[in-house]
Amino acid sequence: MNFTGLDKLLPPASLLLDEESRRVYECDGLSAYKVVPGCVVLPETIEQVQAVCRYCFDNGIPLVARGAGTGLSGGAMPHAEGVLLSLAKFDQILAIEPSARSATVQPGVRNAAISDAASSYGLYYAPDPSSQIACTIGGNVAENSGGVHCLKYGLTVHNILQLKVVTIEGELLTIGSEALDSAGYDLLALFTGSEGMLGIIVEVTVKLLPKPEYSRVLLAAFDDVEQAGASVAAIIADGIIPAGLEMMDQAGISAVEDFIHAGYPVDAEAILLCEIDGSREDVESDLDQVATIMHDYQASQVKIAKDEAESTLFWAGRKAAFPAVGRIAPDYYCMDGTIPRKSIAEVLAGIYRLSEKYSLPVANVFHAGDGNLHPLILYDVGKAGELARAEQFGSEILRLCIDMGGTITGEHGVGIEKINEMCAQFNEQELTQFHAIKAVFDEKGLLNPGKAVPTLNRCAEFGAMHVHKGEQRFPDLERF
Repeated sequence: MNFTGLDKLLPPASLLLDEESRRVYECDGLSAYKVVPGCVVLPETIEQVQAVCRYCFDNGIPLVARGAGTGLSGGAMPHAEGVLLSLAKFDQILAIEPSARSATVQPGVRNAAISDAASSYGLYYAPDPSSQIACTIGGNVAENSGGVHCLKYGLTVHNILQLKVVTIEGELLTIGSEALDSAGYDLLALFTGSEGMLGIIVEVTVKLLPKPEYSRVLLAAFDDVEQAGASVAAIIADGIIPAGLEMMDQAGISAVEDFIHAGYPVDAEAILLCEIDGSREDVESDLDQVATIMHDYQASQVKIAKDEAESTLFWAGRKAAFPAVGRIAPDYYCMDGTIPRKSIAEVLAGIYRLSEKYSLPVANVFHAGDGNLHPLILYDVGKAGELARAEQFGSEILRLCIDMGGTITGEHGVGIEKINEMCAQFNEQELTQFHAIKAVFDEKGLLNPGKAVPTLNRCAEFGAMHVHKGEQRFPDLERF
């Protein structure tokens, strides 16, 4: 692919054309599929981003934006004949406004860095994905990321005020406002979770919250996964909204405890981690109430962290669950689906049945409070057919989520990973509307092509393949 003229828009160090440099960007966290981008640009200013967008628009060149590359759905996978636009150099916190409880940051700022910067003002940024020490706020907006505290404090969409976005034609738009509301259609919600298909995010204004006065974590162990799942719904039904409510099954517990030594009971079939925050009096009252509910549902052990250090240790285990599982298998496939809380036990039982069907182990680590599942399917890419089996296993999990009234993603996005399952989630009329919305912002279809929203032809082909041949996902991509 010829990128003549692009060198006139950027400093030499911001344009990568040799294959060795480009190969660094060949995939995101979904590393099973890799494509070397046609070229890579690392702009340093909004004006440079605008110039690159205009260049791509005028020349009909695909453009894919990339943050830290921690995404798990292939949303930042590049185009072989396109431009990969990295926002790594947009890494500045532009302003902290304590009186407005907001921060304005560039998209390449790490999630955890926002709370670090706001800490001296007694404030923090609530959404906390497990990858928060590495993932960037621009990617969080693109995927509408959550985290362990999203049950009480919401996803990214609930915690941002304003975006500055560059369109594929190079226009700079301001979406939302610094006020609590803005007139017109809610474009802020439309762009949050749009996976780089509508524009390039170049600035984000986020909400900051006061640090809770007091918080504690309760750990409950269960000998029965179904009872653990039922207790989650019971806690919410009792009027308690925990700051976080997480669940792990036996496979996840063992992997994490061996890695972090967080004090998890390795003989339990499931554990729940429940964090309550607020005033000390309210926290202690709610913890007693939660403990009672846990005992009512036959918890074999209920332990309230004795101090903040033990609370932090309990959470450290949960935060390290994905790397912990990575130590016990050559590869794992991390799924992301969401179901009604009442269906947790039933869906887990279905996942275990599928595990037997496909002869692949699975560890479940997930946000139980909001029903966001993260089954980790263990496989070995070196064994013929195991990746394909893991993908088919994952596809059936997502269809199970749909059957239960849920959805195929909670925070990881669709990317390329779940694009076929979009055909099961939405009908022809709904997908047509999605394409119409994209066309308003990107009439040539140059932004992140082939991601998130499938064509109707693809859905027709997927249906036939799924029924008659078994799923064939991305035969045109280099697969490892």
